[in-house]
Amino acid sequence: MFNLSNRTANAVRSLQRLAAGMATVAPRIGDTKVPMSLLEKGAYINYQRIEDNVAIVRDRLNRPLTLSEKILYGHLDDPHGQDIERGTSYLKLRPDRVACQDATAQMALLQFMSAGMDTAAVPTTVHCDHLIEAQVGGVKDLARAIEINKEVYDFLATATAKYGLGFWKPGSGIIHQIILENYAFPGGLMIGTDSHTPNAGGLGMIACGVGGADAVDVMADIPWELKCPKVIGVNLTGKISGWTTPKVAGILTVKGGTGAIVEYKGPGVESLSCTGMATICNMGAEIGATTSMFPFNNRMVDYLNATKRQDIANYAKQFAYNLKADENAEYDQVIDINLSELEPHINGPFTPDLATPLSQFASEVKKNGWPEELKVGLIGSCTNSSYEDMRQPAHGLEAKSKFTITPGSEQVRATIERDGQIAAFEDIGGVVLANACGPCIGQWDRKDVPKGTANSIITSYNRNFTGRNDANPATHAFVASPDIAPPADRFSVSVAVDPKSDRLQLLSPFKPWDGKTPTDLPILIKAQGKCKNCLIGAINAENGEANKVKNQITGEWGGVPQTAAYYRDHGIKWVVVGDHNYGEGSSREHAALEPRFLGGLAIITRSFARIHETNLKKQGMLALTFANPEDYDKIKPSDKVDILGLESFAPGKNLTLKIKHEHGSSEEISLAHTFNEGQIAWFKAGSALNLVC
Repeated sequence: MFNLSNRTANAVRSLQRLAAGMATVAPRIGDTKVPMSLLEKGAYINYQRIEDNVAIVRDRLNRPLTLSEKILYGHLDDPHGQDIERGTSYLKLRPDRVACQDATAQMALLQFMSAGMDTAAVPTTVHCDHLIEAQVGGVKDLARAIEINKEVYDFLATATAKYGLGFWKPGSGIIHQIILENYAFPGGLMIGTDSHTPNAGGLGMIACGVGGADAVDVMADIPWELKCPKVIGVNLTGKISGWTTPKVAGILTVKGGTGAIVEYKGPGVESLSCTGMATICNMGAEIGATTSMFPFNNRMVDYLNATKRQDIANYAKQFAYNLKADENAEYDQVIDINLSELEPHINGPFTPDLATPLSQFASEVKKNGWPEELKVGLIGSCTNSSYEDMRQPAHGLEAKSKFTITPGSEQVRATIERDGQIAAFEDIGGVVLANACGPCIGQWDRKDVPKGTANSIITSYNRNFTGRNDANPATHAFVASPDIAPPADRFSVSVAVDPKSDRLQLLSPFKPWDGKTPTDLPILIKAQGKCKNCLIGAINAENGEANKVKNQITGEWGGVPQTAAYYRDHGIKWVVVGDHNYGEGSSREHAALEPRFLGGLAIITRSFARIHETNLKKQGMLALTFANPEDYDKIKPSDKVDILGLESFAPGKNLTLKIKHEHGSSEEISLAHTFNEGQIAWFKAGSALNLVC
């Protein structure tokens, strides 16, 4: 009776307030202010934007939304007017933050400096993890790297100080582990200048690898443009156990996730740790996925609490209804995986999607003639370098080969030292490397095997392409699992760039398109097979050699950069012809800036890796594909070409390539492209940054 009377009295008072114009307003999710990170002041999680945008988009689309759609569309710049069609539309998005590793940050910061801004529009961090070469051990390797790379580190430290950005010095850890420990949060949208940025999906974040120019756009308060991804739903049941590898590259293959977000769901999710989920998302880069992610769950709460971010965990609980997919949400593809039925696998060699069950591995080694002795075991890297990963293999080991350990961060290293794992590793001959990428990205001065000698290694890394770890093409690499404060007056800081430097150079704007039809363009190189990063490693289809091309003007053979520079210095634009998935394996801006700087006009391929295609467009280059991939075979390295149709360059309208063969005959083929109106404007202006400045 008392409760009923109390409720009645409350209702009467509410009616009285309403009648008096004093009605109580229901609290909004945005009324609570929770910092994105304990390390940054004044930057708060914006769940209110997601709430408002999702309501608008849901009303427009009139259908249930997947989790990734909620977060992506929740960050739309214009939710009312944005065209939304998976696989077709280009979304304009407002990410919450930007992260850069030191190899890509150099170009990104040099470009940002020319934008004329005082600070970045969103929280941005720079992480020094890529330039530390593994030789003898963490302490000595770190000291050597600081000495060798002093010029770069000084530039990054002073630039981040001047523009109010976060700076993680050499030795602090690998970018993705630092992000997971300090910056990732459920429902966030982040871009990072490293292809394994999706690691943060383990904390329910959409985190995408991009090129430096995309990072600069977001830092300069320009919306980030992303082709609306398709969505692959992976339904997990059962429970992962034993030594089962939380890596799924073998299921989708290296091209299976291209243009899609991989969204994990189902009851099996709760059997995975937060860092295990991060490992799976990290490996999503190996299937070409835009990114991968998990729904908010109790394991994320555990990790946030363990990393002293209880406020974020509690805030995410309040918003949990928007941190999971709607009932009956539609996916472009659905994959069912029973974790209880999975057997541990070993992936490789030479590609991360060649997966062999452990029970069949010995027979596969013999059948394929792979070197039987494992020379080195390497655990760590951004893929498996958490405390959990370091703890698993530290017990009951007896080393029969060399092995190295790469902690993901100083926090992880200090913790495993405190808890005895480092001593256990070192007692049986393990070498603890610096908290950096090291051998995972090829920063390994390996001495135990001569280059060219066939041998096998096993790692817990994410990539095992030919020569990836030790620059030895004969190394068979197998992948498994291991079961700063800114100055008070930053405007007075002078950014350190030596005018005589061989490594750094302040940028000048590229020239805009002259409006003329490009004719008689020489083929700098016709690349055969995989082509990653810089063209000096590309195999020339004309002679089967790397970094040796023929100058079509002088007839002399020389290096790719030297020949390109000759053409540029003589006012001759040139093109590159490439194979499938051109630019695979890196987000590095250099691979797009270098051909642009050396006078290149177009890269014409069978297909592009997503990040590299965007990078080329941002630098004002034509990224074009053969409408018929077989037309690749029609071009000879000695040909010259005209690119026809640029005067009416438009979205969805193919261009024409006129091929002029060496002996006078010619033929025309069709070239496709994915340029939209805004990207065409980049080309005409000379680069995306030219439009900003």
